[in-house]
Amino acid sequence: MGVGVVSPLTALCVTRSAGVDPFSVVKIVIGPVICVILLLAVAAGAFVVFKKKQTQGPTGPIFASSNPEYLSANDVYVPDEWEVAREKISLLRELGQGSFGMVYEGIAKDIVKGEPETRVAVKTVNESASLRERIEFLNEASVMKAFSCHHVVRLLGVVSKGQPTLVVMELMTHGDLKSYLRCLRPDAENNPGRPPPTLKEMIQMAAEIADGMAYLNAKKFVHRDLAARNCMVAEDFTVKIGDSGMTRDIYETDYYRKGGKGLLPVRWMAPESLKDGVFTAHSDCWSFGVVLWEISTLAEQPYQGLSNEQVLKFVMDGGYLDRPDNCADRLHNLMQMCWQYNPKMRPTFQEVIEMLKDDLHPTFQEVSFFYSEENKPPESEELDMDLDNMESIPLDPSSYSHHEESPGRDSVPSVGLRGNYEEHVPYTHMNGGKKNGRILTLPRSSPS
Repeated sequence: MGVGVVSPLTALCVTRSAGVDPFSVVKIVIGPVICVILLLAVAAGAFVVFKKKQTQGPTGPIFASSNPEYLSANDVYVPDEWEVAREKISLLRELGQGSFGMVYEGIAKDIVKGEPETRVAVKTVNESASLRERIEFLNEASVMKAFSCHHVVRLLGVVSKGQPTLVVMELMTHGDLKSYLRCLRPDAENNPGRPPPTLKEMIQMAAEIADGMAYLNAKKFVHRDLAARNCMVAEDFTVKIGDSGMTRDIYETDYYRKGGKGLLPVRWMAPESLKDGVFTAHSDCWSFGVVLWEISTLAEQPYQGLSNEQVLKFVMDGGYLDRPDNCADRLHNLMQMCWQYNPKMRPTFQEVIEMLKDDLHPTFQEVSFFYSEENKPPESEELDMDLDNMESIPLDPSSYSHHEESPGRDSVPSVGLRGNYEEHVPYTHMNGGKKNGRILTLPRSSPS
């Protein structure tokens, strides 16, 4: 190796870029991720708390409003003189499923004056019920507070403090009228050994139902769902207007959902109710006629053989139920009065009782609304005439908007309360389909 000139020494130095810190980069990436995770955790926690409160139901006062969609401070359900201490109610056994929850037989202490203990029916609301359902449950009880009639099932008390909410009702030992009538069929497995009701007993039932309905009508209350399933039978066999909330789930096949709307008892509904959604004391009277038919048939299903859609069309077109086998003229004539197509041609419930009163048990005078001081009509009032409606009642068939001429039409006695109409139009009359194409001519108003 030789000796040469030494090259100058050059140093290479790497420096950090100004402002760039590896730890800062980590902070920039991790920070927002942590914030997002925290926000999600808070949101999830709030959602869990909200759902838990919904499941448990409201802890504050329960609202009672005629329209649950619009609640205000004035709609708060406040315990009143109907409030019963929870410890005074003991549940004994299940009676059946109601619209909102199970219905029980129970014992209530000091709920009826002069009775240390009273057998009662206790309606409950399901733990999973929504606020709206709880509101409707209490609304039904609130409506019952206004009623005090021997032939309407009585409300005895409400337990609104704590959960579950309880509604305490008069116990109807023999259950609903539909079940009671069916068990009286000779071939029924659960027949208690009683024969089918006699004509006198049927008339008594009819009058008791009519009396309860007359009372509700006087209170400006329209039932909308009068049927044997919604009448109840007491221990002494008195029939009373009951609460549809106690039986609707049991007889769910008696209801039909039309066009996505609420459930409708189409087989008991009047033509105007089916057609226009109109419910009045007149439409209740039509339903009463179907109840009479149920009593006469030991609770057969009305319009057997027809679908709900067929019943809708049939009734709106002027059809009605066939005469039951072995039905007495007296009961059948009353049914026909109730099934007048023109609502104002149907009798009032007061008029129904007026027609039946001579054959009723003497105790009817003592306990009924019909004979009570509360029902004393003005001396000038006549029960067999509806003076307010006379202008709208056609006095001649030619004034009917859909009058049809019937070949071979014979004159028959009128079945009605408001005049003797010799002329009439034909209507089919059946249960479940035309029987040999039979058409009966009856003195009825025409569909419009």
